[in-house]
Amino acid sequence: MYKIAILLLITTLYALPSLAQKPGADDAGTLTSDSVAARELRRLGFEFTDRNEMEFFTTAHDKFEDLFEEIDRAKTFIHLEYFNFRNDSIAGLLFNHLARKAAEGVEVRAMYDAFGNMSNNSPISKAMHDSICALGIKLVKFDPIRFPWVNHVFGRDHRKIVVIDGRIGYTGGMNVADYYITGTKEVGPWHDLHMKIQGPAVARMEDIFAETWYKETGELLSDSKYVPRVESDFHNLRLAIVNRAGGKPRRSAIRDLYVTMINSARHHIQIINPYFVPTHRVRQALKDAVDRGVDVEIMLSEASDQPMTPNTTHYVGHNLSKRGARVYLYQGGFHHTKMMVVDDIYCTVGSSNLDARSLRCDLEINALIMDKEKTQELMHLFEMEKMHCYQIGRDFWKKYPTGKKFLGWLGNLLTPVM
Repeated sequence: MYKIAILLLITTLYALPSLAQKPGADDAGTLTSDSVAARELRRLGFEFTDRNEMEFFTTAHDKFEDLFEEIDRAKTFIHLEYFNFRNDSIAGLLFNHLARKAAEGVEVRAMYDAFGNMSNNSPISKAMHDSICALGIKLVKFDPIRFPWVNHVFGRDHRKIVVIDGRIGYTGGMNVADYYITGTKEVGPWHDLHMKIQGPAVARMEDIFAETWYKETGELLSDSKYVPRVESDFHNLRLAIVNRAGGKPRRSAIRDLYVTMINSARHHIQIINPYFVPTHRVRQALKDAVDRGVDVEIMLSEASDQPMTPNTTHYVGHNLSKRGARVYLYQGGFHHTKMMVVDDIYCTVGSSNLDARSLRCDLEINALIMDKEKTQELMHLFEMEKMHCYQIGRDFWKKYPTGKKFLGWLGNLLTPVM
């Protein structure tokens, strides 16, 4: 594993200031993680931790194989928070591993979003939910859907978090579903990015889980066993997992993160995101970056699991390409990855899509990774995935079917509520 510094951000952070400079200005400083960005984050009160390490998983097979191995090693507790657990084989394997640990006396708590469960085509039924609980697993729905149902559409829990014994944490874009391994007939293979974190930052991930768990159950996870002291000899790079920053929480945190990262870019930006319909602030930041000479590259999927999404993302991507961004359409399946790289300095990976739901409404978690090695690892991933793409050209939208053009325009118009 590589040693990195991560800032895990959820939707209750405060805005980060702009660090924008024109390319070439003060290149000797090049926004090192030990200088401008870190100083600004510390000034805002973010709590960094040192001596963490992480590993990226680019396939669901590797992620679940590693996760199951760590679950089997658990001694005290296992906490899981996912947008959904599908009623399929990988979920069955997961709950079998969890049930064995529960039988050994390990505390197992799991939470899934009620809307996320209802919106998938293989949901956990009440009977299945009850049978899982009967195995000794405390399974809870986040914000159960009740009348009037419209009140529950927004503000969903879209996070993906696992914490094991306070020493291991997982987060990223992968839910628990077979199609991450097998793909689907409609879109082909699914591609995504997940990460495993070790070190003191895991305690902050546990804080995030514990806060949401308390909201739904009233159970306060305050015992010291949930946040054990982690002795680490990892490389001295900083990582902060922040739940609140000095006062009233703000749901604009991840939106502020994206805007600040884009504004800080001096050389290049690389983005992969499956539902790329950014809010006005994020879109304007990207336009400004292009205008000041930053090389902006955006990778979108040609196909999507949501029927209206491709037309809308292609419309937005086409407009940014006219501005000067390089926009690619991925043809190797569906890219569910949520990542952004800025220069060769730092990057973010997490659960947050670049659409209004994620940036304005839902509970999300992202990792800001301030490390050159890991940033370059994602840059390499981007370059490899470009081999399965074609670049949007000037005549792209001219050849787009008229009906789909209208849907793209309409979807863009509905950005505030998508």
